[in-house]
Amino acid sequence: MPQLTSLRLLYTSPILSPFKSPFLSFSTISKSKSPLLNPPSFFTVLSSSSGRHPKLPRHPQHLRRRDISSFRGTNRRDKGMPTEETESGSVGFNKRRAEGRDKNDKPRNLQLKARKLNPVNTICYVQILGTGMDTQDTSSSVLLFFDKQRFIFNAGEGLQRFCTEHKIKLSKIDHIFLSRVCSETAGGLPGLLLTLAGMGDEGMSVNIWGPSDLKYLVDAMKSFIPNAAMIHTHSFGQAPGSNGAPVPDLKKFSDPIVLVDDEVVKISAILLRPSCLKGSETVTEEPNMLCHSEVGVEGRRNHLQEQTLSHSAGEDSQAGAMGKPGDISVIYVCELPEIKGRFDPQKAVALGLRAGPKYRELQLGKSVMSDRKNNMVHPSDVMGPSIPGPIVLLVDCPTESYLQDLLCLESLTSYYTGSSSNPLESAKTVNCVIHLSPASVVRSPNYQVWMKRFDAAQHIMAGHEMKNVEVPILKSSARIAARLNYLCPQFFPAPGFWSLQHLNHSIPESIASSEGSVTELCESVGAENLLKFHLRPYAQLGLDRSGIPSLSSPSEIIDELVSEIPEVVDAAQEVGQFWNDIGEAQREIAPMHDDKVMIEEPWLNLNTLPRCLEDITREDMEIVLLGTGSSQPSKYRNVTSIYINLFSKGSLLLDCGEGTLGQLKRRYSVEGADNAVRGLRCIWISHIHADHHAGLARILTLRRDLLKGVPHEPLIVIGPRQLKRYLDAYQKLEDLDMQFLDCWHTSEVSLDAFECSFKTNKEHSSESSASLEGENDTNTVKLTKLFAKGSRMQSYWKKPGSPADHSVAFPILKNLKKVLSEAGLEALISFSVVHCPQAFGVVLKAAERINGVGKVIPGWKIVYSGDTRPCPELIEAARGATVLIHEATFEEGMVDEAIAKNHSTTNEAIEVGNSAGAYRIILTHFSQRYPKIPVFDDAHMHKTCIAFDLMSVNAADLTVLPKVLPYLKLLFRDEMTVEELDDVISEGLAS
Repeated sequence: MPQLTSLRLLYTSPILSPFKSPFLSFSTISKSKSPLLNPPSFFTVLSSSSGRHPKLPRHPQHLRRRDISSFRGTNRRDKGMPTEETESGSVGFNKRRAEGRDKNDKPRNLQLKARKLNPVNTICYVQILGTGMDTQDTSSSVLLFFDKQRFIFNAGEGLQRFCTEHKIKLSKIDHIFLSRVCSETAGGLPGLLLTLAGMGDEGMSVNIWGPSDLKYLVDAMKSFIPNAAMIHTHSFGQAPGSNGAPVPDLKKFSDPIVLVDDEVVKISAILLRPSCLKGSETVTEEPNMLCHSEVGVEGRRNHLQEQTLSHSAGEDSQAGAMGKPGDISVIYVCELPEIKGRFDPQKAVALGLRAGPKYRELQLGKSVMSDRKNNMVHPSDVMGPSIPGPIVLLVDCPTESYLQDLLCLESLTSYYTGSSSNPLESAKTVNCVIHLSPASVVRSPNYQVWMKRFDAAQHIMAGHEMKNVEVPILKSSARIAARLNYLCPQFFPAPGFWSLQHLNHSIPESIASSEGSVTELCESVGAENLLKFHLRPYAQLGLDRSGIPSLSSPSEIIDELVSEIPEVVDAAQEVGQFWNDIGEAQREIAPMHDDKVMIEEPWLNLNTLPRCLEDITREDMEIVLLGTGSSQPSKYRNVTSIYINLFSKGSLLLDCGEGTLGQLKRRYSVEGADNAVRGLRCIWISHIHADHHAGLARILTLRRDLLKGVPHEPLIVIGPRQLKRYLDAYQKLEDLDMQFLDCWHTSEVSLDAFECSFKTNKEHSSESSASLEGENDTNTVKLTKLFAKGSRMQSYWKKPGSPADHSVAFPILKNLKKVLSEAGLEALISFSVVHCPQAFGVVLKAAERINGVGKVIPGWKIVYSGDTRPCPELIEAARGATVLIHEATFEEGMVDEAIAKNHSTTNEAIEVGNSAGAYRIILTHFSQRYPKIPVFDDAHMHKTCIAFDLMSVNAADLTVLPKVLPYLKLLFRDEMTVEELDDVISEGLAS
């Protein structure tokens, strides 16, 4: 019989080594005279008072400074929070957080919500949550709504942001069901769980349901879910045995598995598997049972190893029989109880009953003895006919290989109409079938035949359909993007959605089968965002389109903007004029000499241009800010991700928060984003917090699918070592087709030693080539030299927690060097920053180039801070940077909060850039308390710009970048810095 495993999992953070950096010494911070600690220079004062930007009409202040007392929570330092500071107190940080010790030592017991159900006067409907409809990057979700309960089916990336946009309260969700366990259906789960755990004083929990593959996702999330989040997970269906035990036959477990059965709904699961798995399993005579158990912290690991899938060597021979993890798909059956008929008191009197308690007994379905006659009165004698309860099916048939199993499922025969094995009087009427299957599967002849078995059902097609691509699901951010595009299309290109006006969206009325017969398509409706199908009250049974958002065209948004801010018309013309002036300005600007370092506000001399920007073209480099918010996604800002577009030479991603793929598709179109993913050379992750890497698996699995059958190298992923634990665990669920490199391997110390060893061993290999046999011997010599006793790498690799398998790192470093060279990059260097254990920033240095007259032009330099407090390592790494991309989570007046979270304020970020002599500074990673634009001081923004989602900064436009900022403020002059999230407190656990 079907098995269901219920695991109450306590996620515990892995043991983290104390915060030790090979580059950072806190004693150095407190004693040195860092530029951050010096009083403003004469040049700073002069630049603050000088007006170098075009003046706009004066308006009331567009932003009000937030009252510090309004920040939720009290001053952390008043509570005795351990902090480390300089002598002047200007640059402090939270030492406990930096060491990974700031979390509550006693894990909280997040209790499930107890709901008082209302089975009589229930409001109920299913609703399409259109995640992924416009970008086709993730599975749509489905909400089953009751007035006292909420159920969500599938939690792909963007679900949390979608719920925020459409005011669907996360705190009301009781259960989440996964139709498959993969990045497409579960990519939004980690962020959602972190947000729930951060709600209220004690946090909230939710039931997660999925097939036995759920174990792999659970194991992977343990790598970064903090100890404060206790999640109740339930896996169902039989998994292969461990230690070489026989692989069970899934046919024995094809009966519906009842998951939820209460007064208002019964939810069952029916398993689907690809046809290639049939006929090769061993049958076990295990009785049908529903196992519901809980394990504690100590027993969790052993329980998981015993009860779920394993990749041990003993099972490899049977893996083909069972299929790989992620193959199981689920059909969910949701059945509401029948509506009892009306009680007829006249019939009761005629049968000899007196008014009283026996009336109630009959209404509850119990037979009673007549008061006046010697006979039993049954409910059917006095009750009108009952109305069958509505039934909804959610079907996920991901490929045609699942069709054979779908067509043969005996457990569905009771729901078919007109079946010889299912008499009409005993048939269950299915009212609605929601198809999560892709259009290519749905329109196959066999699938159409199966659909016609539900004659009375309303079929809703929720797979990806091209007609939905032009309809933005996130209307708030789309509206901001349209306004920004009107003002400055150079930095804010129009969204890259395909123009569908010339495409034929009409669905064919029939399809031809391989045998030549023609099958008419079953009648259905295409899913639309927020489309409802009412189940209760019974009088409203059917479709409801009233909640579907109306589409606002860009022209309507711009008309509204011009009406609201008439000055924007002139502002847009002035901004456009900047690009007309670029050519003339560059002819007048003198480049810097090689021996000249950018120091002390170089913008004071407008006739100075970094040599790396000489003769730069629009096909050299572009920075695309895909996500610019912190902690969790919001209506206007997605979480962190930066796309470095090197055009014909490929691209890189710096951080990859949830929804990164969707943002790529919004920027470049569905097809353009696929090309961007194909061209990725490397992905670099700054630290283990979920808002910086939760979108990684979706990007990697898409790239794997796009390059299937094409010769290619696995993608190099560089990140902290905790990320490797996550990726290794996740790869048991889905192949990610990647190579991992610890950030420590790409530090300056490591790379110098690698280069030294590489050159030494190259010479050694040349001298002793006659004695070396094959490539393996060469690699052995290289590794021997690299980690020889007394070498500079020996102490480095002996640092606590450093990776042990150096033989794996060396060939990947060699491959990284080749990949960077092909991308036109000279170096990628990671450096330590102050945020949490193993937090890093990164330097990207372009190789030299030769212009049209044969002159050597130095390469540009991009520095990304990651999440950090100001620190000497960052200043040194950013020395002379062309662009510094720096986090600026908080405004100037919230230094205490910045210290508590080990983040930076806007002024601190600018000071880091000024101290390093960076040419341009881009501020990003803003707290979600600033919905549209952060609070900043105009006096220090002369070479700085504020990032917005999908902002694209071409290297050829860097000279113009700061000039645009005053005009951007014009768009938000009346905005208030109010918090927009009803369910989220402070910065959440992921910040």
